[in-house]
Amino acid sequence: MNKFEVVLIFNPELSTTNLKSEIENFKTKLLSQSANIVNEEDWGLRDLSYNINKFKKAFYNFFQIEASGKIIKDINNELNQSENLLRHIFIKVNEHQELPTILNYEKK
Repeated sequence: MNKFEVVLIFNPELSTTNLKSEIENFKTKLLSQSANIVNEEDWGLRDLSYNINKFKKAFYNFFQIEASGKIIKDINNELNQSENLLRHIFIKVNEHQELPTILNYEKK
């Protein structure tokens, strides 16, 4: 299994219930395909560096996972279909960084 760090950026207009539902759906997709969620952090509502779909803020979530490349490809295709997800990125790493991250400390 390869190690990945994932950042999901969600629509800032989502209600708390819908945001939690989207995150749970992501976790369920991972676990149903035999991926392992090592850690996760909620970075909260943050300013974007540039506007995305006319939004200036978004909800950020960070995950450390272990999965095969095939699983990542399948999940990536599913995430591309989500209307509530503004951006996402999977980064393959040799070792997961230590938590909590600096962004978690800066959380407003």
